[in-house]
Amino acid sequence: MDQKSKVFLSNYLNNPSPTGFEEGGQRIWLDYMRPYIDDYISDTYGTVVGVINPEAPYKVVIEAHADEISWFVNYIDDKGYIYVIRNGGSDHQIAPSMRVNLHTRKKGIVKGIFGWPAIHVRKEKEDAPTLKNIFVDVGASNKAEVEEMGIHPGTVITFTDELMELGEKYYTGRALDNRIGGFMIAEVFRRIKEQDIKLPFGLYAVNAVQEEIGLRGAEMISRRIKPDVAIITDVTHDTNAPMYDKKNSGDIAIGKGPTLSYAPAVQQNLRDLIVEVAEKNEIPFQRLASSRFTGTDTDAFAYSGAGVASALISLPLKYMHTTVETVAKSDVEHVINLIFETIKVIESDQDFRYIK
Repeated sequence: MDQKSKVFLSNYLNNPSPTGFEEGGQRIWLDYMRPYIDDYISDTYGTVVGVINPEAPYKVVIEAHADEISWFVNYIDDKGYIYVIRNGGSDHQIAPSMRVNLHTRKKGIVKGIFGWPAIHVRKEKEDAPTLKNIFVDVGASNKAEVEEMGIHPGTVITFTDELMELGEKYYTGRALDNRIGGFMIAEVFRRIKEQDIKLPFGLYAVNAVQEEIGLRGAEMISRRIKPDVAIITDVTHDTNAPMYDKKNSGDIAIGKGPTLSYAPAVQQNLRDLIVEVAEKNEIPFQRLASSRFTGTDTDAFAYSGAGVASALISLPLKYMHTTVETVAKSDVEHVINLIFETIKVIESDQDFRYIK
């Protein structure tokens, strides 16, 4: 990874982009993409799409989602303590003692903390963090002082933790799920442009919003683009970390390459093409079975319109939905390579139907 990519990765990952408030991160992403695209699309709710060959009738999408989990201010009590509700799948158990940013329109970022009583004073049967008892302290003495800071119900809250390297092999931080995906699809576009690859179809890099609350951004943009093919990238669980049951969750480990999913929403011919590309180019990969749904934007694209040939290339990740999400640098590179090499072999008007 060269210095330009490292700077982009750091800036993009460290920028807060909570679900429904992704604009800042989307601007960073689009600015990086501009030299590598012919045009772009932005929709009403903030999904941004970089396009190569926008005039081409056959359309191929590579997609990631831009949003991160967060919190909403829900209630401010008379003493100035703030109680919250989730914005996406935020984990209340990791909240106590964490530092946060409250994003206000009038005052900008206000610093706060998730407070928690000392171990000495908690009950003999220890109270566990729940949505009913976790709270944010912004250094105010009463509700009026909180409101003077521009904080009100609906103010969004994010954790402050930023990207760091863990040893020599790993990246760790918050919101790798799934802004690392936005980074990877941007790098694919950069390689296409810098290597002067001529594509026989339109290629759309989709950085979708609101995945964390039910694939909403992908639903909207899939209906607008109406692609023929969609290759989705997201993260998936490293089940070799402690406390996972491989019999239920499969056997996936960071550092062993991208994960290819088998699921009803995954079009078999497209997935098999990706497998062939991986094997031909000696890109290591793993396999994962899903049941009814992949739980990713793959489902939204596959079942949009008349059905879109869709596949999922996942990045193995430890500690999902925490502030220390961790991925292997080698896996990031392999995902980029696999998407890039797959794009190179897809043909214009390629028909992925099972029965022709």
